Amino acid sequence: MKSTRRGFLQSAGLTGLGASALGAGSLASRATLAAAATPAEHGVVPFYGAHQAGIATPTQNYLQFAALDVVGDSVADLRHLLKTWTEAAARMSRGQAIGSMQTGHHPPVDTGEALGHGPNQLTVTFGFGPSLFHSGKKDRFGLARHRPVPLVDLPAFAGDRLQSAISGGDLGIQVCANDPQVAFHAVHDLIKQGISIAQPRWLLAGFGRTANSFTQALPRNLMGFQDGTANIMTEDAAAMDDFVWAAGPVSPPWMRGGSYLVARRIKIALGLWDGTSLDGQENAIGRFKIGGEQLFNMPHTAHILLANAEHNHGQQILRRGYSYTDGVDPVTGDAAAGLMFLCYQQDPRRQFIPIQHRIAGRDGLSQFTTHIGSSIFACPPGVKSGGYIGEQLLAHP
Repeated sequence: MKSTRRGFLQSAGLTGLGASALGAGSLASRATLAAAATPAEHGVVPFYGAHQAGIATPTQNYLQFAALDVVGDSVADLRHLLKTWTEAAARMSRGQAIGSMQTGHHPPVDTGEALGHGPNQLTVTFGFGPSLFHSGKKDRFGLARHRPVPLVDLPAFAGDRLQSAISGGDLGIQVCANDPQVAFHAVHDLIKQGISIAQPRWLLAGFGRTANSFTQALPRNLMGFQDGTANIMTEDAAAMDDFVWAAGPVSPPWMRGGSYLVARRIKIALGLWDGTSLDGQENAIGRFKIGGEQLFNMPHTAHILLANAEHNHGQQILRRGYSYTDGVDPVTGDAAAGLMFLCYQQDPRRQFIPIQHRIAGRDGLSQFTTHIGSSIFACPPGVKSGGYIGEQLLAHP
């Protein structure tokens, strides 16, 4: 069931969590680098470029994620929507309004809630879901033959309890910023602009980012553990080329320089976790809670052991996860909270899917976590000024 406009405004609060840290790292060195760095937290991240912003960008503090379904089957409408969104996202990334707010008897073009807040490193990243290319037996937009081979329907994993209302989507929008109101404003205005063409399917707000840059101190997730130690660092250009950016011949020309995003909503049984001994928590993760170093005698079921690249044919993924909260769990009475797991990769068939098959139901965290939402999107490369996201795909569908 699609969200109503009022439902969107009521539900897009602040929510999200980062995935557990993998592998080893020098925490002291990391802290020194972060302290020495002086990122322009309120500055501009350029929207235009070879790659979409929000992938190799060091993770900002807040997330708004929206998945939408396109109404109808007009490729002209879809093209118009993406042109409109591209221009709006470029303006908002510079801290500018998308249109006039002084409109008298007419509704303001820009909703106005970010006025005076500045750009705050806003990034907007767009993706195309499998259903945009083929839905059931219908090729609505004539795009089926252009569907990238890596854009597969995600298989079922052990322990999944997926809810269709918070899974899938024709289009995905990842909005990140260092101000929660700036992030909300962006997703709010984008949805408003396209409401006659694409309607919200699900939305989630996040906080508490996963680290993916040497300039960032390691944050703690909702389980109290530091997060991001063995993540791909965005400064590592070789790793980005090897594991993140889509390339030929596997991906078609219109996707090269883009990336494939897997989005999984993972609920954490906080009551069960909170009632678990410190030893039990550390054994589940494979890391000391205070200090963050790996355990000396790590259990074979430790999360960081099973997820480590050494045990997954060297494959890695770029994680941009966020914590979320979503009211009260009606079954347990605990806070409904968890991880909005976001990861980018060159080919999910070689990366996320086999890694998740290895972990699901086997690692020590499985008893505390449940995957309840699942989506995958092909995020095309960046665009030059005057162009629009997905132009190579939609120019000749």
